[in-house]
Amino acid sequence: MAHLNTSANIAGADDFYAELLATHEGLSKAESDALNARLILILANHIGDRAVLTEALAAAANAPGGDKA
Repeated sequence: MAHLNTSANIAGADDFYAELLATHEGLSKAESDALNARLILILANHIGDRAVLTEALAAAANAPGGDKA
């Protein structure tokens, strides 16, 4: 079974982050939220492994700045 990789794993991470921010530029909060939701679903489909997705949900919920303590 695969496990969630939380180590740095994106080539050109800074460039990707800049691209992500640019994609949101000019959008309203609602449009930005909808874009994020679509991106999450596209990437979740690409991952495809429910156990990894469950790990990712837990990691995001428990990360600093997350809603759960």
